[in-house]
Amino acid sequence: MARQLTLDLGHRPALGRADFLVTKANALAMAVLDTPEGWPQGRMLLLGPDGSGKTHLATIWAAETGAMRISASGLRPDMVDALATEDGALVVENAHRVGFSAGAEQGLFHLWNLCAARGCWMLLTARTPPRDWDMVLPDLRSRMSAMPMTRIGAPDEALLAAVLVKLLADRQLSAPPGLIDWLVPRMDRDLGLARRLVAALDAEAMAERRGLTRSMAADLLEQLTTN
Repeated sequence: MARQLTLDLGHRPALGRADFLVTKANALAMAVLDTPEGWPQGRMLLLGPDGSGKTHLATIWAAETGAMRISASGLRPDMVDALATEDGALVVENAHRVGFSAGAEQGLFHLWNLCAARGCWMLLTARTPPRDWDMVLPDLRSRMSAMPMTRIGAPDEALLAAVLVKLLADRQLSAPPGLIDWLVPRMDRDLGLARRLVAALDAEAMAERRGLTRSMAADLLEQLTTN
């Protein structure tokens, strides 16, 4: 059978609270983000590896608090006044990238101080703790290092299974009975791998013009883990 030419038209993942998959790996982080009034000085750092759900949690928090969102690497000092709103809320994403730019470091330093003065809640997300951010400004390093933090833990089997189901649903793919239960024990506990596998399954199913199968998943998983 001829393979069908596929176009990557993208997909829109569901990022509402009802779509967030709560397990032991992330329940504490969810609980911490649900109570910003208890954060020391109104600040919190959310840590977790790529694909762990940081963006989803930050999206939920931003929607429920009316927070603005900005990437740390895009921060500039002249943006700070507009971002630190009186009694408002702000998400700074990928804070581990702030050291890529002197302007971003200056921006985050001034934002930190102005948010404190104006009572603006601040949520930062990052893959790694502040000691690994390669920051140059000593005052910013000390502030970030003292910041309270919560972590999304390593995924367990329940979370990995739930993430696979959600990723398939986001792409409107239907898994045959038993496929998820077969996959989970054979995969590393890596949500990034889960994301890559589902993308590969989507492309393969479209190219072959057929539904998902266990043999298809096995072949693609082997390719992804041996290349």
